Amino acid sequence: MSKPFAIDERPIGPEHPPYIIAELSANHNGDLQRALDTITAAHRAGADAIKLQTYTADTMTIDCDKPEFMIKGGLWDGYKLYDLYKWAETPFEWHEAMFAHARKLGITVFSTPFDETAVDLLEELNAPAYKIASFEMTDLPLLRYVAATGKPVIMSTGMATEEEIAESVETLKNAGCNQLILLHCISSYPAPMNQANLRQLPELTRRFSVMTGLSDHTLGTTASITATALGAVAIEKHFTLSREDKGPDSEFSIEPEELAALKQSAVDAHAALGRVGYDRQPAEEASRVFRRSLYFVRDLEAGHIISESDVQRIRPGFGLAPKYIESVINSRLITFVTRGTPVDWSHLKVDWPNR
Repeated sequence: MSKPFAIDERPIGPEHPPYIIAELSANHNGDLQRALDTITAAHRAGADAIKLQTYTADTMTIDCDKPEFMIKGGLWDGYKLYDLYKWAETPFEWHEAMFAHARKLGITVFSTPFDETAVDLLEELNAPAYKIASFEMTDLPLLRYVAATGKPVIMSTGMATEEEIAESVETLKNAGCNQLILLHCISSYPAPMNQANLRQLPELTRRFSVMTGLSDHTLGTTASITATALGAVAIEKHFTLSREDKGPDSEFSIEPEELAALKQSAVDAHAALGRVGYDRQPAEEASRVFRRSLYFVRDLEAGHIISESDVQRIRPGFGLAPKYIESVINSRLITFVTRGTPVDWSHLKVDWPNR
Protein backbone atom coordinates (compact mmCIF):
# COMPACT_ATOMS: atom_id res chain seq x y z
CA MET A 1 0.00 0.00 0.00
CA SER A 2 0.98 3.62 -0.44
CA LYS A 3 1.91 5.68 2.59
CA PRO A 4 -0.99 7.23 4.58
CA PHE A 5 -3.07 9.31 2.18
CA ALA A 6 -4.36 12.76 3.06
CA ILE A 7 -5.58 15.86 1.21
CA ASP A 8 -5.58 19.13 3.13
CA GLU A 9 -4.88 17.07 6.27
CA ARG A 10 -8.10 15.09 5.78
CA PRO A 11 -7.00 11.43 6.05
CA ILE A 12 -8.38 9.06 3.42
CA GLY A 13 -8.41 5.30 3.84
CA PRO A 14 -10.41 2.21 4.79
CA GLU A 15 -10.66 3.26 8.42
CA HIS A 16 -12.43 6.51 7.45
CA PRO A 17 -15.79 7.18 5.76
CA PRO A 18 -15.44 7.65 2.01
CA TYR A 19 -14.00 10.94 0.81
CA ILE A 20 -16.85 12.59 -1.10
CA ILE A 21 -15.79 14.60 -4.15
CA ALA A 22 -18.38 16.85 -5.80
CA GLU A 23 -17.39 17.17 -9.47
CA LEU A 24 -18.34 20.64 -10.68
CA SER A 25 -17.14 19.92 -14.21
CA ALA A 26 -19.15 21.99 -16.71
CA ASN A 27 -22.13 22.53 -14.42
CA HIS A 28 -21.26 26.22 -14.06
CA ASN A 29 -22.99 26.63 -17.46
CA GLY A 30 -20.59 29.41 -18.41
CA ASP A 31 -21.39 31.58 -15.38
CA LEU A 32 -18.74 32.29 -12.73
CA GLN A 33 -21.34 33.18 -10.10
CA ARG A 34 -23.08 29.86 -10.68
CA ALA A 35 -19.72 28.16 -10.24
CA LEU A 36 -19.20 29.91 -6.90
CA ASP A 37 -22.76 29.09 -5.81
CA THR A 38 -22.19 25.44 -6.71
CA ILE A 39 -19.09 25.35 -4.52
CA THR A 40 -21.14 26.81 -1.67
CA ALA A 41 -23.88 24.23 -2.18
CA ALA A 42 -21.37 21.37 -2.19
CA HIS A 43 -19.91 22.61 1.08
CA ARG A 44 -23.35 22.86 2.68
CA ALA A 45 -24.22 19.36 1.51
CA GLY A 46 -21.18 17.96 3.31
CA ALA A 47 -18.84 17.18 0.41
CA ASP A 48 -15.20 16.82 1.42
CA ALA A 49 -13.97 18.41 -1.80
CA ILE A 50 -15.11 20.26 -4.89
CA LYS A 51 -13.28 19.27 -8.04
CA LEU A 52 -12.86 21.37 -11.16
CA GLN A 53 -11.70 20.56 -14.67
CA THR A 54 -8.91 22.73 -16.00
CA TYR A 55 -8.68 22.97 -19.78
CA THR A 56 -9.61 25.12 -22.74
CA ALA A 57 -11.05 23.95 -26.02
CA ASP A 58 -7.66 24.66 -27.59
CA THR A 59 -5.80 22.46 -25.10
CA MET A 60 -8.25 19.60 -25.66
CA THR A 61 -8.52 19.46 -29.45
CA ILE A 62 -8.43 21.56 -32.61
CA ASP A 63 -11.28 23.31 -34.34
CA CYS A 64 -11.75 20.90 -37.22
CA ASP A 65 -14.77 19.80 -39.23
CA LYS A 66 -13.49 16.39 -40.28
CA PRO A 67 -15.85 13.53 -39.40
CA GLU A 68 -13.62 12.11 -36.69
CA PHE A 69 -13.93 15.38 -34.78
CA MET A 70 -17.72 14.99 -34.62
CA ILE A 71 -19.48 13.14 -31.76
CA LYS A 72 -21.81 10.41 -32.92
CA GLY A 73 -24.36 9.03 -30.46
CA GLY A 74 -24.78 9.50 -26.74
CA LEU A 75 -25.55 12.57 -24.72
CA TRP A 76 -23.57 14.94 -26.96
CA ASP A 77 -24.57 13.54 -30.33
CA GLY A 78 -23.89 15.93 -33.19
CA TYR A 79 -21.45 18.17 -31.38
CA LYS A 80 -18.08 18.98 -32.80
CA LEU A 81 -15.45 18.20 -30.15
CA TYR A 82 -14.14 21.75 -30.18
CA ASP A 83 -17.58 23.26 -29.72
CA LEU A 84 -18.43 20.91 -26.85
CA TYR A 85 -15.26 21.79 -24.99
CA LYS A 86 -15.75 25.47 -25.67
CA TRP A 87 -19.18 25.20 -24.08
CA ALA A 88 -17.94 23.17 -21.12
CA GLU A 89 -14.57 24.75 -20.31
CA THR A 90 -13.87 26.48 -17.01
CA PRO A 91 -11.92 29.60 -18.01
CA PHE A 92 -8.43 29.75 -16.57
CA GLU A 93 -9.11 33.26 -15.29
CA TRP A 94 -11.93 31.95 -13.05
CA HIS A 95 -9.73 29.56 -11.13
CA GLU A 96 -8.23 32.00 -8.66
CA ALA A 97 -11.67 33.21 -7.56
CA MET A 98 -12.99 29.65 -7.31
CA PHE A 99 -10.03 28.46 -5.25
CA ALA A 100 -10.30 31.47 -2.97
CA HIS A 101 -14.03 30.98 -2.48
CA ALA A 102 -13.67 27.29 -1.63
CA ARG A 103 -10.86 27.96 0.82
CA LYS A 104 -12.86 30.71 2.51
CA LEU A 105 -15.70 28.25 3.02
CA GLY A 106 -13.37 25.51 4.24
CA ILE A 107 -13.99 22.96 1.51
CA THR A 108 -11.00 21.43 -0.27
CA VAL A 109 -10.66 22.37 -3.94
CA PHE A 110 -8.53 20.66 -6.57
CA SER A 111 -8.83 19.91 -10.26
CA THR A 112 -8.27 17.66 -13.21
CA PRO A 113 -5.60 19.12 -15.49
CA PHE A 114 -5.75 18.14 -19.14
CA ASP A 115 -2.35 19.42 -20.20
CA GLU A 116 0.83 20.88 -18.75
CA THR A 117 -0.39 24.49 -18.86
CA ALA A 118 -3.27 23.46 -16.59
CA VAL A 119 -0.82 21.90 -14.13
CA ASP A 120 1.23 25.10 -14.13
CA LEU A 121 -1.88 27.14 -13.32
CA LEU A 122 -2.94 24.77 -10.55
CA GLU A 123 0.55 24.81 -9.06
CA GLU A 124 0.38 28.61 -8.91
CA LEU A 125 -2.85 28.20 -6.92
CA ASN A 126 -1.21 25.57 -4.68
CA ALA A 127 -3.68 22.82 -5.53
CA PRO A 128 -3.42 20.16 -2.78
CA ALA A 129 -3.96 17.19 -5.12
CA TYR A 130 -4.57 16.21 -8.73
CA LYS A 131 -7.17 14.12 -10.47
CA ILE A 132 -6.34 12.26 -13.69
CA ALA A 133 -9.34 11.69 -15.93
CA SER A 134 -9.97 8.32 -17.57
CA PHE A 135 -9.44 9.76 -21.03
CA GLU A 136 -6.05 11.19 -20.04
CA MET A 137 -4.69 8.25 -18.04
CA THR A 138 -2.81 6.98 -21.09
CA ASP A 139 -1.17 10.40 -21.64
CA LEU A 140 2.03 9.32 -19.94
CA PRO A 141 3.89 12.62 -20.47
CA LEU A 142 1.06 14.40 -18.63
CA LEU A 143 1.17 11.82 -15.85
CA ARG A 144 4.90 12.37 -15.40
CA TYR A 145 4.37 16.13 -15.25
CA VAL A 146 1.66 15.77 -12.59
CA ALA A 147 3.68 13.26 -10.55
CA ALA A 148 6.66 15.62 -10.48
CA THR A 149 4.62 18.02 -8.31
CA GLY A 150 4.78 15.49 -5.48
CA LYS A 151 1.09 15.98 -4.77
CA PRO A 152 -1.41 13.15 -4.09
CA VAL A 153 -3.04 11.79 -7.25
CA ILE A 154 -6.48 10.28 -7.80
CA MET A 155 -6.79 8.56 -11.18
CA SER A 156 -9.86 7.17 -12.93
CA THR A 157 -9.56 3.92 -14.86
CA GLY A 158 -12.48 4.09 -17.30
CA MET A 159 -11.94 2.15 -20.58
CA ALA A 160 -8.48 1.03 -19.46
CA THR A 161 -7.07 -2.46 -19.85
CA GLU A 162 -5.08 -4.09 -17.07
CA GLU A 163 -1.88 -3.38 -18.99
CA GLU A 164 -2.78 0.30 -19.46
CA ILE A 165 -3.53 0.73 -15.76
CA ALA A 166 -0.29 -0.99 -14.84
CA GLU A 167 1.67 1.26 -17.18
CA SER A 168 0.02 4.41 -15.84
CA VAL A 169 0.53 3.42 -12.21
CA GLU A 170 4.17 2.60 -12.86
CA THR A 171 4.66 5.89 -14.70
CA LEU A 172 3.22 7.90 -11.82
CA LYS A 173 5.24 6.09 -9.17
CA ASN A 174 8.49 6.29 -11.10
CA ALA A 175 7.98 10.03 -11.63
CA GLY A 176 7.53 10.81 -7.96
CA CYS A 177 3.93 10.02 -7.02
CA ASN A 178 3.82 8.13 -3.73
CA GLN A 179 0.17 8.76 -2.81
CA LEU A 180 -2.25 7.28 -5.34
CA ILE A 181 -5.90 6.26 -5.38
CA LEU A 182 -7.44 4.49 -8.35
CA LEU A 183 -11.09 5.19 -9.07
CA HIS A 184 -13.00 2.43 -10.80
CA CYS A 185 -14.98 4.14 -13.55
CA ILE A 186 -17.29 3.32 -16.43
CA SER A 187 -16.76 6.01 -19.06
CA SER A 188 -20.32 6.25 -20.28
CA TYR A 189 -22.57 9.23 -19.61
CA PRO A 190 -24.71 8.12 -17.89
CA ALA A 191 -23.30 4.67 -17.15
CA PRO A 192 -25.76 1.74 -17.18
CA MET A 193 -26.23 0.31 -13.70
CA ASN A 194 -25.95 -3.24 -14.98
CA GLN A 195 -22.47 -2.43 -16.29
CA ALA A 196 -21.17 -0.67 -13.16
CA ASN A 197 -19.10 -3.79 -12.34
CA LEU A 198 -18.37 -2.73 -8.77
CA ARG A 199 -16.71 -6.02 -7.88
CA GLN A 200 -13.71 -4.60 -9.72
CA LEU A 201 -12.88 -2.37 -6.73
CA PRO A 202 -11.25 -5.00 -4.51
CA GLU A 203 -9.55 -6.46 -7.58
CA LEU A 204 -7.89 -3.10 -8.33
CA THR A 205 -6.70 -2.96 -4.72
CA ARG A 206 -5.32 -6.48 -4.94
CA ARG A 207 -3.69 -6.08 -8.33
CA PHE A 208 -2.09 -2.66 -7.94
CA SER A 209 -1.58 -2.41 -4.15
CA VAL A 210 -3.31 0.96 -3.91
CA MET A 211 -6.50 2.21 -2.33
CA THR A 212 -9.52 2.36 -4.59
CA GLY A 213 -12.72 4.35 -4.98
CA LEU A 214 -15.46 5.03 -7.50
CA SER A 215 -16.00 7.72 -10.10
CA ASP A 216 -19.74 7.19 -10.41
CA HIS A 217 -21.50 8.08 -13.66
CA THR A 218 -24.62 6.04 -12.96
CA LEU A 219 -27.89 7.79 -12.19
CA GLY A 220 -28.68 8.14 -8.50
CA THR A 221 -26.47 7.09 -5.61
CA THR A 222 -27.04 3.33 -5.32
CA ALA A 223 -23.73 2.43 -6.97
CA SER A 224 -21.81 4.80 -4.71
CA ILE A 225 -23.25 3.33 -1.52
CA THR A 226 -22.66 -0.20 -2.79
CA ALA A 227 -19.06 0.75 -3.56
CA THR A 228 -18.61 1.82 0.06
CA ALA A 229 -19.44 -1.72 1.15
CA LEU A 230 -16.80 -2.99 -1.28
CA GLY A 231 -14.09 -0.83 0.22
CA ALA A 232 -14.25 2.44 -1.74
CA VAL A 233 -12.26 5.10 0.12
CA ALA A 234 -13.35 7.91 -2.23
CA ILE A 235 -16.47 8.61 -4.26
CA GLU A 236 -16.63 11.15 -7.04
CA LYS A 237 -20.01 12.28 -8.33
CA HIS A 238 -20.93 15.04 -10.80
CA PHE A 239 -22.79 17.82 -9.00
CA THR A 240 -25.15 20.55 -10.15
CA LEU A 241 -27.42 23.09 -8.53
CA SER A 242 -30.30 21.82 -10.66
CA ARG A 243 -30.65 19.35 -13.50
CA GLU A 244 -33.40 21.58 -14.86
CA ASP A 245 -30.75 24.15 -15.76
CA LYS A 246 -29.47 22.14 -18.67
CA GLY A 247 -25.72 21.97 -19.16
CA PRO A 248 -23.16 19.60 -20.68
CA ASP A 249 -23.13 17.29 -17.64
CA SER A 250 -26.46 18.02 -15.97
CA GLU A 251 -28.20 14.80 -17.03
CA PHE A 252 -25.96 12.55 -14.92
CA SER A 253 -25.27 14.95 -12.03
CA ILE A 254 -26.82 14.93 -8.57
CA GLU A 255 -28.41 17.93 -6.86
CA PRO A 256 -27.69 19.35 -3.37
CA GLU A 257 -30.25 17.24 -1.48
CA GLU A 258 -28.97 14.11 -3.20
CA LEU A 259 -25.37 14.99 -2.38
CA ALA A 260 -26.27 15.48 1.28
CA ALA A 261 -28.05 12.11 1.28
CA LEU A 262 -25.05 10.47 -0.41
CA LYS A 263 -22.71 11.87 2.21
CA GLN A 264 -24.82 10.60 5.11
CA SER A 265 -25.48 7.23 3.49
CA ALA A 266 -21.77 6.73 2.81
CA VAL A 267 -20.95 7.55 6.43
CA ASP A 268 -23.64 5.12 7.61
CA ALA A 269 -22.55 2.39 5.20
CA HIS A 270 -18.95 2.72 6.34
CA ALA A 271 -20.00 2.59 9.99
CA ALA A 272 -22.07 -0.52 9.28
CA LEU A 273 -19.02 -2.38 7.96
CA GLY A 274 -17.52 -2.58 11.44
CA ARG A 275 -14.78 -5.14 11.88
CA VAL A 276 -14.28 -8.88 11.72
CA GLY A 277 -14.73 -10.73 15.00
CA TYR A 278 -17.10 -12.67 17.24
CA ASP A 279 -17.32 -10.29 20.16
CA ARG A 280 -20.85 -9.46 21.26
CA GLN A 281 -21.72 -5.89 20.35
CA PRO A 282 -22.72 -3.53 23.18
CA ALA A 283 -26.13 -2.99 21.57
CA GLU A 284 -26.85 -6.72 21.98
CA GLU A 285 -26.38 -6.85 25.74
CA ALA A 286 -29.99 -5.98 26.56
CA SER A 287 -31.21 -8.76 24.26
CA ARG A 288 -29.24 -11.52 25.96
CA VAL A 289 -31.95 -12.02 28.57
CA PHE A 290 -34.42 -13.04 25.86
CA ARG A 291 -32.48 -16.10 24.78
CA ARG A 292 -34.04 -19.42 25.73
CA SER A 293 -32.91 -21.15 28.89
CA LEU A 294 -34.10 -23.88 31.26
CA TYR A 295 -36.91 -23.09 33.70
CA PHE A 296 -38.86 -25.11 36.22
CA VAL A 297 -42.52 -25.00 35.14
CA ARG A 298 -44.09 -26.39 38.36
CA ASP A 299 -43.52 -26.27 42.12
CA LEU A 300 -41.23 -29.12 43.12
CA GLU A 301 -40.11 -30.50 46.49
CA ALA A 302 -36.53 -31.25 47.50
CA GLY A 303 -35.62 -34.82 46.61
CA HIS A 304 -37.84 -34.87 43.51
CA ILE A 305 -36.39 -36.64 40.45
CA ILE A 306 -36.76 -34.21 37.60
CA SER A 307 -38.79 -35.37 34.59
CA GLU A 308 -39.19 -33.91 31.12
CA SER A 309 -42.50 -32.30 32.14
CA ASP A 310 -40.87 -30.42 35.02
CA VAL A 311 -38.54 -28.31 32.86
CA GLN A 312 -38.95 -26.36 29.64
CA ARG A 313 -36.65 -24.47 27.30
CA ILE A 314 -38.25 -21.01 27.32
CA ARG A 315 -37.46 -17.33 27.38
CA PRO A 316 -36.00 -15.41 29.27
CA GLY A 317 -32.38 -16.46 29.49
CA PHE A 318 -31.55 -16.48 33.20
CA GLY A 319 -31.44 -20.28 33.53
CA LEU A 320 -29.00 -22.86 32.32
CA ALA A 321 -28.46 -23.02 28.56
CA PRO A 322 -30.77 -25.40 26.67
CA LYS A 323 -27.80 -27.64 25.82
CA TYR A 324 -27.79 -28.88 29.45
CA ILE A 325 -31.34 -30.30 29.32
CA GLU A 326 -30.16 -33.93 29.21
CA SER A 327 -28.00 -33.42 32.30
CA VAL A 328 -30.92 -31.90 34.21
CA ILE A 329 -33.50 -34.59 33.39
CA ASN A 330 -33.38 -37.49 35.91
CA SER A 331 -31.26 -35.50 38.36
CA ARG A 332 -32.43 -35.01 41.95
CA LEU A 333 -33.54 -31.67 43.42
CA ILE A 334 -31.70 -30.70 46.59
CA THR A 335 -33.95 -27.72 47.34
CA PHE A 336 -37.58 -26.67 46.95
CA VAL A 337 -38.29 -24.65 43.75
CA THR A 338 -41.35 -22.79 42.55
CA ARG A 339 -42.81 -22.54 39.08
CA GLY A 340 -40.89 -19.95 37.03
CA THR A 341 -37.55 -20.52 38.77
CA PRO A 342 -34.55 -20.54 36.38
CA VAL A 343 -32.69 -23.83 36.58
CA ASP A 344 -29.27 -23.55 38.20
CA TRP A 345 -26.70 -26.18 39.09
CA SER A 346 -27.11 -25.24 42.75
CA HIS A 347 -30.62 -26.78 42.65
CA LEU A 348 -29.40 -30.20 41.56
CA LYS A 349 -27.50 -33.25 42.68
CA VAL A 350 -25.87 -34.21 39.42
CA ASP A 351 -22.60 -35.39 37.95
CA TRP A 352 -21.04 -32.17 36.71
CA PRO A 353 -20.98 -32.04 32.92
CA ASN A 354 -18.20 -30.44 30.98
CA ARG A 355 -19.36 -26.86 30.82
